[in-house]
Amino acid sequence: MPIQVLMPALSPTMEKGNLAKWLKKEGETIRSGDVIAEIETDKATMEVEATDEGTLGRILVPEGTADVAVNTPIATILADGESAADLAKTESKTEPKFSSVSSSAPAAESRSPAGEGKPMAASPRPGISEDPEVPEGTEMVTMTIREALRDAMAEEMRRDDNVFLMGEEVAEYQGAYKVSQGLLQEFGARRVIDTPITEHGFAGVGVGAAMAGLRPIVEFMTFNFAMQAMDQIINSAAKTLYMSGGQMGCGIVFRGPNGAAARVAAQHSQDYSAWYSQIPGLKVIAPYSAADHKGLLKAAIRDPNPVIFLENEILYGHTGPVPKLDDHVLPIGKARIARTGQHVTLVSWSNGMTYALKAADELAREGIEAEVVDLRTLRPMDTETIVASVRKTGRAVTVEEGWQQSGVGAEIVARIMEHAFDYLDAPVMRVSGKDVPMPYAANLEKLALPSVAEVVAAAKAVCYR
Repeated sequence: MPIQVLMPALSPTMEKGNLAKWLKKEGETIRSGDVIAEIETDKATMEVEATDEGTLGRILVPEGTADVAVNTPIATILADGESAADLAKTESKTEPKFSSVSSSAPAAESRSPAGEGKPMAASPRPGISEDPEVPEGTEMVTMTIREALRDAMAEEMRRDDNVFLMGEEVAEYQGAYKVSQGLLQEFGARRVIDTPITEHGFAGVGVGAAMAGLRPIVEFMTFNFAMQAMDQIINSAAKTLYMSGGQMGCGIVFRGPNGAAARVAAQHSQDYSAWYSQIPGLKVIAPYSAADHKGLLKAAIRDPNPVIFLENEILYGHTGPVPKLDDHVLPIGKARIARTGQHVTLVSWSNGMTYALKAADELAREGIEAEVVDLRTLRPMDTETIVASVRKTGRAVTVEEGWQQSGVGAEIVARIMEHAFDYLDAPVMRVSGKDVPMPYAANLEKLALPSVAEVVAAAKAVCYR
């Protein structure tokens, strides 16, 4: 079957680009890794590499075409033995967008997929304060995660004059990822502040402002750059309340994209979830859905403690329903059951939920009903919800894009062993990023990240053990 080459998302915020030049002609042989075209974005001209081998059968978008939408077919590659006659058979290989709200699987009263062992009776769930109820009849507005974050900041800035945003390109450029679009126009340059490229410097200014009673939101263009500000975040912000004997607080939010994006290589792809979640004095939030991004960011801005708010570039353009309420605020420290099930518990957060929910869909087609727990908050971690789910299913798999060594998944496994060991029918398994710095090449990057297939295989392994 001929393979379609799609307009790549060279940046997670890129929606359109210009096809500047074709470097291969129709009929030429294509090898994996060959540069076949050049794409222009608003920031750079970038090369498009082929990930498949064959012959360039047809160029669908001529060079010089402007505003080509991401995922638009731009060319077709013919495999060995295929001819132009096969082009008509080509079907779009674009994956559909995955809904951020998964429908719950129907509960079944069967034994485990292994067909033996103890029945899967659910134990009573410990008392956990749930999310505030959304009033019946509330309108649900579909919006991107980028828009949900912007609305959360705008609402809190209207509510409290002490709230302000600072960071690189947050004002005049509307945000490196367009998260702060429109905020400068509404709130002015005193409350939406472009900073120099010095994370150590502007993070320190933010910490000082928080100590003085203001409510800064400090945006890092990526949390990889926040390494420059580690001393300010950990030695100042996180320890202020303790070292002042409770006399001085530091209500500040450090937010921005964390983890792997798309082809930005090792120095821009590290997942810092485990780093920050180890630090007393910090709260660490890593949401997945649009509604959770909005409700938890509003809660973070109001919190009297320093909060690390970890977003993901890949998710910025994803859409989901958000309740149209005057004040949609969610509790920090509470997990969410994104999908109910009885055979295995999948625990994840942030972009890891993409793998977990897709894997749950595949498992359901094979008769395995997975319960998916979206942690949302990494510190404090909602141990009760994790344990209640594992006590019901008897099996667990953790899913994260970060590394296994001292990872968040390792902490989850430790808590399951401490609080639910007697309920386990199989050892807990972990699916994670590979133990290597992130490669630049697209094919190697894909191998370095976890996959839906790995989650499915791990879930089957614990279910059929």
